[in-house]
Amino acid sequence: MNNIESYPPVLRHLEQQRHPPPPPPPPPNSDPDEEFQEPDPVPIIDLECLHHEKLEEACKNWGLFRLVNHGVPLTLLKELQEAAKELFSVSFEAKESACSGSPVTYFWGTPALTPSGTALTRSPQNMNWVEGFDVPLSQLSHFNPQLPTLESVRVLVMEYEKHLSRIGRRLLEAMAKNLELNIKNSKEYLAVGMMRVYRYPNCPDTNGGWGMEAHTDSSVMSILNQGDEVGGLQLLKHHQWLNVKPIPDTLIVNLGDMMQAISNDRYKSVTHRVSMNKHKERISLCYFAFPGEEVVIESSKYKPFTYNEFRAQVQEDIKALGHKVGLSRFHHNQNSQVSLL
Repeated sequence: MNNIESYPPVLRHLEQQRHPPPPPPPPPNSDPDEEFQEPDPVPIIDLECLHHEKLEEACKNWGLFRLVNHGVPLTLLKELQEAAKELFSVSFEAKESACSGSPVTYFWGTPALTPSGTALTRSPQNMNWVEGFDVPLSQLSHFNPQLPTLESVRVLVMEYEKHLSRIGRRLLEAMAKNLELNIKNSKEYLAVGMMRVYRYPNCPDTNGGWGMEAHTDSSVMSILNQGDEVGGLQLLKHHQWLNVKPIPDTLIVNLGDMMQAISNDRYKSVTHRVSMNKHKERISLCYFAFPGEEVVIESSKYKPFTYNEFRAQVQEDIKALGHKVGLSRFHHNQNSQVSLL
């Protein structure tokens, strides 16, 4: 499924520009683009037998962990991957038309979107090698797409959300207990759910580009289904980039900026990126959980702010500077923090 007509025009153009002779096919069941550490160093958290000390260590030292025994049926995870592959194989024009005037946004080249769903423009030199769908889960039941493949994804995502909202609440309650936070209603901190469905096309020339450039998520937490075949996710730890191995029937949970602020910097909003693959395209689905827009985040290291204010500042910085500044804008020592960026 490497149909050039299914790519957004700008990615088709870049694909043709940077297309060297095709590389030889990889050996079966191997991924020559990646090296994984053995044994896998990523912390493992068992949701059925939640060990609070292990969760604390993962949140403090990594900001990311692998979740097992999460209760999401393996069949559902596989069906989501297959439905997403089928959706992305549809022509660019059909995907764009299916989302016109709908709550679902189809985007490409950058994951940075305005609240209305408009992608922030970026030059071809800084283009992220990605396309995706931004799905606001609160509006999904009212969305009636005419594209059958998009309807299939919608139905599966509605089922998937039930599992991920359950997982999010369970993890946040455990984190709040570890942090000795008085969170009366965890739903306020996970009030807004959003799903992103991504495709990272394979690219014969992987030099000088990224599937998604290095960033932190603005969420409380993000829960990733990256499939079990093609890697690409990398996290920054001790100034080194580590590949996160795709392992069947596991989910990857990473903490975002809101969780770092809520925890008063005790927990880490992990910096991560997605590399490009010469041989295989990558499909991933990520669930992002945000606080209610007017929920005030308060901690001793940050000025009180709402997610609404945080999001507006991120948008302003991306437009003015070309990149996200993030939590440093709200730090009590803002000027000294921002000057270091």
